[in-house]
Amino acid sequence: MNRMKRMAVVLIAVLLVASLAACGGGGNKTTTNNGGNTPGASENGANEGATTDSGEKIELTFWSLGTTNYEELAKEYTEEHPNVTVKFQNTSDQTAHHNNLTTALSANSGAPDIFMLEIAFMERFINAQDKFHNLYDLGAKDIEGDYLEWKWKQATSLDGSFQLGLPTDIGPTVVYYRTDLVEQAGLPTDPDGFSAAIDTWDKFAAVAKQFKDKTGKPFADLTDLVYNGVRDQAADEIYFSRADGSFIGDTNPQVKKAYDFTVNGIQEGWIGNTLLWSPEWNKAINDGDFAVMLAPAWMAGTIRNAQDSAGKWAIAQLPEGAGNWGGSFLTLPKEGKHSKEAYEFISWLVNKENQLKSFKSKGLFPSIPAVYSEPSFTEDKDDFFSGQVISEAYAKSAERVKPVYYGPLHDQVDTMFKDALKNVLEKKADPAKEWENAIKQAKTLAERS
Repeated sequence: MNRMKRMAVVLIAVLLVASLAACGGGGNKTTTNNGGNTPGASENGANEGATTDSGEKIELTFWSLGTTNYEELAKEYTEEHPNVTVKFQNTSDQTAHHNNLTTALSANSGAPDIFMLEIAFMERFINAQDKFHNLYDLGAKDIEGDYLEWKWKQATSLDGSFQLGLPTDIGPTVVYYRTDLVEQAGLPTDPDGFSAAIDTWDKFAAVAKQFKDKTGKPFADLTDLVYNGVRDQAADEIYFSRADGSFIGDTNPQVKKAYDFTVNGIQEGWIGNTLLWSPEWNKAINDGDFAVMLAPAWMAGTIRNAQDSAGKWAIAQLPEGAGNWGGSFLTLPKEGKHSKEAYEFISWLVNKENQLKSFKSKGLFPSIPAVYSEPSFTEDKDDFFSGQVISEAYAKSAERVKPVYYGPLHDQVDTMFKDALKNVLEKKADPAKEWENAIKQAKTLAERS
């Protein structure tokens, strides 16, 4: 999409969001491509004996996003609840998906019973609480403890009184690395050994320089993912204050740490010069042109496309913590006519048993940590990743993630800092001046918004 089209989309979204905010209730504000119970529920969240079918014919409309097994699971549910049918509308276009709901809510017409909300769009809807059911009113408080705390809080209001959605999948970040290349540099090839060798960012930088000196290749693939890896370990907030939404990127030490760390990698030559999702980047993955990639669990699918590299990859842990990129929630717009039945269905859909099914079937990484101890969760060794049980590596990362607030302008501001780093990399621009320019642009955007 060209720049003018992107600007048009952003403008439309801003106008629609303003419309929602004007009628939205107070509450909290909270980064491209998974149980519920009521009293009497079983330990794993399945609603055993929790409901009694009234016999009334109920049709639930469900706007789903991306590749899931939810339609298959819905068939299981309706076999046990023959009076309930679930009608799906699925898309892989995140922007269109969320814009359609914005339009429906603004018009007070056309919203579904169930809407799958991707975390990157959370800020658009978290304050329009009069447009959604509070899941705490429907029994969600009883199952809150089943989920990872940081994931649950992503859809919770600032005062803790309103829960917008039930967690689905997550995208914990890890270090994907080429075992053959790190071996050439004299580094440990086993996941525990390699994790230990880079368990602080200072050690990571030292190992990166050592690798570059010995092999002549970049250690990390590109600036954006290196920056993300450090940025997402910020304490509570990144660019904006959770309390009042004000811009804090210029005073947040983690933002400056991420920027300076990436600049250091550029200047020492251990970060590659490719663009995320570009053909050149995909070729570099296949050809072994770099050693590590800091990326979420779902990035394994992209790496698997590099078939010539099969068996040469493994997964280690990020230094000093972890981060998360992606994941969704199931929400209930108030326009839906069957909130009780809709909640019963979604709480069943994302309970422990079904999150495990979704992981085994479609790779949706579970947000219920009890799944991680299930024998079938850790039974598969992955030959592509050197025979490693990669689910264990992702689970370890997921349990290291801390809650962090992004803010409604996160993506726009984040692009400003990444453009600054791109200028340092490609134009040899002065890092200090680029930092100052990014701060100035971000402040201007925040003031105008």
